[in-house]
Amino acid sequence: MWISDHFHPWNNAQGQSPFVWSMIGAIAQVCDLPVTTAVTCPTVRVHPAIVAQAAATSAVLLGEGRFRLGVGTGEALNEHVLGDAWPRTDVRLEMLEEAVEVIRRLWTGEVVSHEGRHYDVDTARIYTPPDEPPPIYMSAFGPKALEVASRIADGFVTTQPDAEGVRMFREAKGPDAPTQAGLKVAWASTRDDAIDAAYELWPNAGLPGELSQVLPSPQHFEQASELVTRDAIAANGAFGPDVAEHVEVFTPFVEAGFDEVYVANMGPHYAEMIAAYGSDVLPELRRRG
Repeated sequence: MWISDHFHPWNNAQGQSPFVWSMIGAIAQVCDLPVTTAVTCPTVRVHPAIVAQAAATSAVLLGEGRFRLGVGTGEALNEHVLGDAWPRTDVRLEMLEEAVEVIRRLWTGEVVSHEGRHYDVDTARIYTPPDEPPPIYMSAFGPKALEVASRIADGFVTTQPDAEGVRMFREAKGPDAPTQAGLKVAWASTRDDAIDAAYELWPNAGLPGELSQVLPSPQHFEQASELVTRDAIAANGAFGPDVAEHVEVFTPFVEAGFDEVYVANMGPHYAEMIAAYGSDVLPELRRRG
């Protein structure tokens, strides 16, 4: 299971954006699936020492081997809310590397003091650590981020069928290094209904380049998304009840070598999508595999 760590949704139509660490506590009581934050930004809005404690508690609540801390350099959408300046990419990567160092040190259960370029920690200790520290997966887009991920992370996270990224990460970390990808589809009784739902709720999925990293509010995303057409949304992904279309959209990820692909539904028909994937889509993928 992937769970996002957002202060805001991308637009008002999406409607909800609860506090991730409370949600993980609730999930731990009703679900035995492994959970990955996809992804937490432990650099601006929340100090890495607090993320270290929250992640340690989540790992204890979920149980051994069921929590992975996914981290990334974040989006202005969520991280600007306390009035901090939004750093450029190189600085955000530098901050993330130091934050991960702080988190790993605190997970030892020892008293930690740290005076770094971006963060200070004064005689802090986590008193409820898991028996084994959870793995840290890093979201990486582009060669600079991938180089950092190859040094500081245990796993690689992305939303693209990035075969070269998988190859480079495993070349650095070993052939069994874990890789995860996220994929959005839209399930409905007809293809047109599915496209309509995706266009209403997720037009931001069609925004190009680095806009998702720099736009500061749902209102700005809505304004930019006015430039995204319904046809542009329909051109990427799987829409409607055709099992073959949903299987086909997985193919680039399978060919790229990802261990796990997490699917989110762009629309209201979650139960139908989950049932169809269980009965039809996943069996066909396994058959092809």
